[in-house]
Amino acid sequence: MRSDTPVTTQVALQALLELTERVGSNPLLTQASTGNTSIKLDGVLWIKASGKWMADALQDEILTPLVLAELHGECLGRNLDPTERYAGASLETAMHAVLPQRVVVHVHCVNTIAWAVRSDARTHLQERLNGLRWHWIPYVASGLPLSREIQGALAARGAEVFVLGNHGLVIVGEDCKEVEDLLGEVGRRLAIRPRQAHPADYTALAEISEGSPWDLPDDDAVHGLGTDKLSQAVLCGGLLYPCQAIFSNSNTPAPFRAIPCPDFPGQGEAQYRDRPFLMIEGRGVLVHKSMTPAERAMLSGLAQVVQRIPASAPLRYLTEAEIANSASTVAYRYRELANERLGSGAGVRALSRQAPGESLAS
Repeated sequence: MRSDTPVTTQVALQALLELTERVGSNPLLTQASTGNTSIKLDGVLWIKASGKWMADALQDEILTPLVLAELHGECLGRNLDPTERYAGASLETAMHAVLPQRVVVHVHCVNTIAWAVRSDARTHLQERLNGLRWHWIPYVASGLPLSREIQGALAARGAEVFVLGNHGLVIVGEDCKEVEDLLGEVGRRLAIRPRQAHPADYTALAEISEGSPWDLPDDDAVHGLGTDKLSQAVLCGGLLYPCQAIFSNSNTPAPFRAIPCPDFPGQGEAQYRDRPFLMIEGRGVLVHKSMTPAERAMLSGLAQVVQRIPASAPLRYLTEAEIANSASTVAYRYRELANERLGSGAGVRALSRQAPGESLAS
């Protein structure tokens, strides 16, 4: 925080930073540098910068101040995404700017995503969020497109909760406590108990990884992607949300398909050597030693999402055009920035300690 910032502004910013740290330290809400928070003070939008981890809010300079009048006049008014004008601006700056409320929290919470990837999501959400001022936003790309959808929703009816199809959750309010309380309420309503996957075969995984570029993941829950047949069936159908394309560096679900164990060792090892991770059927998961903490955290988030999707759920996968957009130049820049973290993967370790079914907030 800048030393020349007025005292009243410092107090408000400190409240936002403390909220951001609490939210960012819960890997069921955010993974790596996903998600963002902001506050509007005296004509300035203070927003989490692209690539910063919310969990680092109290130990790193994560907020960027942007003049709201400039954002609206020189960017949004000219149909220019703020990321094209301001270096390091969050991909969601436009969305934060158009929301009139003072405080905005956007999270990639696994419970919400597990609902938001369903083709019948709106029906189920209506039942669970009844009584709240909420709005469903079908999937639209981040940046200007999402901000325009948000503006349309605000024009149609006021809302404090936005569920973003195949994406995540946005909570807004006039102060940090109000937003955090609402986040907790939405979390309780949308919580889903995850399936318990069959344990990993650590002996087999150790044999497969010996002398290879792969290693065991830090988060034991990731192994469910290889041992749970329902999770494998879900992932074979396509990509559920953009982070999958970003951290796997793939526009197809191929890296998420389980590999038969007999493929290893031998020719199979060479065939899959370039994959960032291996989901080995009935055995578990191995991650490439080059995978960054950010990529590992997002893989952990994916495991939590699919463990919350039942067999009967009708799913709405991303289209080819949507996947192509998520792997665009902007998404590439986001991925690069997401790897530049002050911390050391605390989110992944925290997730491995999370009790089964535990949910602080959606």
